[in-house]
Amino acid sequence: MDMATFAQILEIAFEKRVSDIHFEVDNPPIFRARGHFIRSKLNTLTNKDTEFIASAVMQQHKRNLPERLTEFDTSYTLLNVGRFRVSMFRQRGNIGIVMRVIPHHIGTFAELHLPPILGNIAKAPNGLILVCGPTGNGKSTTLASMIRYINDNFTYSVVTIEDPIEFIFSSNKSCIIQREIGIDTDTFGAALTAAMRMDPDVIMVGEMRDMETIDACIKAAETGHLVLSTFHTHNAASTINRIVGYFPPQMQENVRHRLAEILVANISLRLVRGKSGEYVLPALEVMYATSTIKACIRDGHLDDIEHHIERGRDEYHMQTLDQHLIQLCKQDLISLDEAKRISRSTDLERKLCITS
Repeated sequence: MDMATFAQILEIAFEKRVSDIHFEVDNPPIFRARGHFIRSKLNTLTNKDTEFIASAVMQQHKRNLPERLTEFDTSYTLLNVGRFRVSMFRQRGNIGIVMRVIPHHIGTFAELHLPPILGNIAKAPNGLILVCGPTGNGKSTTLASMIRYINDNFTYSVVTIEDPIEFIFSSNKSCIIQREIGIDTDTFGAALTAAMRMDPDVIMVGEMRDMETIDACIKAAETGHLVLSTFHTHNAASTINRIVGYFPPQMQENVRHRLAEILVANISLRLVRGKSGEYVLPALEVMYATSTIKACIRDGHLDDIEHHIERGRDEYHMQTLDQHLIQLCKQDLISLDEAKRISRSTDLERKLCITS
């Protein structure tokens, strides 16, 4: 492996619009495109190849590759091509790398097939907005689209705290400051504390990973800021349950009450394959924190939330994941089998028949 070959692989990734590149010893570079893995016809990688790639990534940040590297997240920029989010790790004693392609363009809601209600959610003057879902299902892209909407429509001071920085924003109507963990600041908690002295209206936290970060995000929302962040959960109820579960039992009732006061919305995402297999689409659960849902959060009646989301579709433009999957089926954009693969419900087909 040399720099020319490495750069060529990254260029191919952008040209072919793949989402991820996997570099692992004893395999050729593997691309993920539209949800499918594609093994390249390039040479099988050796441990020296993956070490070379890891070193090249670290050198861009003026760092040496640690001898005892276990896992490390960062970014990489290829001049005149684009940016990548990089996850380096050790497996079976060798270094592996997964590089996520970050598109040049930050899409609008329409371009990303996201519902317009996200614009109304982003208009909230303060509170907490969460974007949730499994890894690789569009959380960062959706969050970036919401920041773009804010940047295009409001004269706000926006501070982002990311690990690593993914999408690069240019200040438009808003003034945007972007800080990266490990380069511009040490931890999410320290960066959130500092952000409060940076005159922010909006704070975007790449991920809520621990109790300290979660508590700091809640405090920022309580003090009049709009906070946006992500969580690795599958729906609104599991998000709230997991946030509360980070705190000791004696604090959990208080945390539920705090969440009920400041939560604006929870958006849960899954990417689904289109019928042709040539594209993917987002399927979303959208929960808007109505007074009824706030009461469910305060009282711990989380199992009732999905029912209220389902009933709030017309008035509040909320939707359950099943409602959106059914809509995509009716529009002939996805197959029933794909909808059933994504749905957690055992009676999706019956629901589809009822609404037909």
